[in-house]
Amino acid sequence: MKLFLIAVGSKMPQWVQVGADEYVKRFSGDCRLQLIEIPLAKRGRSISVSQNQSVECEKMLAASPATCHKIALDVSGKPLSTEQLANEMKQWQRLGESVVFYIGGPDGMSSTFLQQCDQRWSLSAMTFPHSLVRVMLAEQLYRAWSILQGHPYHRA
Repeated sequence: MKLFLIAVGSKMPQWVQVGADEYVKRFSGDCRLQLIEIPLAKRGRSISVSQNQSVECEKMLAASPATCHKIALDVSGKPLSTEQLANEMKQWQRLGESVVFYIGGPDGMSSTFLQQCDQRWSLSAMTFPHSLVRVMLAEQLYRAWSILQGHPYHRA
């Protein structure tokens, strides 16, 4: 199973890259995680928020595999526990699906884009910096995978 984390924004602080890379390299065997960065759309006085969203969402879709299960990280999405995430992951493994997680830019994602996704998840009701969400999601994916592997990383 291949997991893709597609995130808007590049030139992240070094701690973000180090943190995300730490969890990416922990995956092994039949499960892999790949981080794909999409550059921010050009900002300017004559460019609207919806134009920025459109450009960034189009680029995220273009970077996605042709067939995959699409999940948008959105504050209004469904919250999941780590155990629920592990159960979702078990289903994806069983179906042999590739899964893409989308993290939008500072303007969020367009409603059209969100409707194209199979699911919308929320990591929390709180708002986090998008760079931190990369690390948090990578860690939670690794934690869920470790549960399925019987690895002692997760202590419930």
